[in-house]
Formats: sequence, C-alpha cells, structure tokens
Amino acid sequence: MKLNELRDNEGARKSRMRVGRGIGSGKGKTAGRGQKGQKSREGVSIAGFEGGQMPLHMRLPKRGFNNIFAKDYAEVNLGAIQKMIDAGKLATDATVDHAVLKAAGLARGGKDGVRLLAKGELTTKLSFTVAGASKGAIEAVEKLGGNVDVIHVVPANEKAAAKKGVKYKERQAHKASFKA
Repeated sequence: MKLNELRDNEGARKSRMRVGRGIGSGKGKTAGRGQKGQKSREGVSIAGFEGGQMPLHMRLPKRGFNNIFAKDYAEVNLGAIQKMIDAGKLATDATVDHAVLKAAGLARGGKDGVRLLAKGELTTKLSFTVAGASKGAIEAVEKLGGNVDVIHVVPANEKAAAKKGVKYKERQAHKASFKA
C-alpha cells in the first residue's frame, strides 16, 4: 500500500444534500423546511426559547462579581527576576521598573503598573521602583541591601480625563472673564 492509495472505507463519508435545486431532487421548493413560519425563514434565532416558559439560562442562579474598579497589576515574582539576572537579560546596576521588566519579558499587561511578589529567592542586590509590593518582597529586597520605592502609577485614561478636566476649568474661567 502506498500513501497515494489511501482511501476511506466505502460509505464512510456521505456527501451533503443540495437543497432547493428543483422538484426532481426531492428537496426542492421549500428545501425540507416545511411551509411558512419563523423557522422556514433565514436568520431565525430562537435558540434557548422554551415556548414562553422561563428559559433555563434565566432560571439558574447568578454567581460572582466583576469589580470594574479593580487595579490591573503585572505581578512579578522575585524568583523570576533572579532567573533573568542569571540568564543575563536583566542588568543589576540600574533601577528595575515597569519598562525594564517589560523589556525583559517578565511584566505582561499591567496597565496600573507592576506588583512585586516574594515567591522564589532573590540573591542579588537591586533597587526597584514599582506600583506595589508585598511585605515579604520588600523584606527580601531590603535584607540584601536593596530598596523598593512604591509609587502611584497614573494610567493613560486617567491622565486624559485629568487633562480634560483642566481644559474644562480653563474654559469656565474664560467665560467668567467676559461676564465680569
């Protein structure tokens, strides 16, 4: 047997029925959909409709909560940072911040900055500038003689909103100067 001779067993694959191709085909005119009504027409969307009875997806209880004000931090462990230093992808002389960690491939996402976590072991003295850090991570870095500066990162959308607010106040002051 050769690869070009491989075939399915006879009858293993059935070709699809071509509907709406004349009365001789047996599936002409209405194409097996019956006559009239919503289901005979294109674009029917009654999936989950139970004839007026309360549908299953509405009968089941709701669970959970999605906090729209939650901060989005890129979480980075000390052990992962040490691995990158050992691999030579992270310099030990400069301050480690979000941009440096992102360039090294450690911080993915995190529109509100980086949060430092204490998982793993750090053996190199480093200086960090991050948006957040766990108590254990701060202790581990300071034990080696390094330091952790926790700063408030202002996301781009908040910067734009603040700028818009300043412009609004300037416009109001300008209008008030004409009235006086």
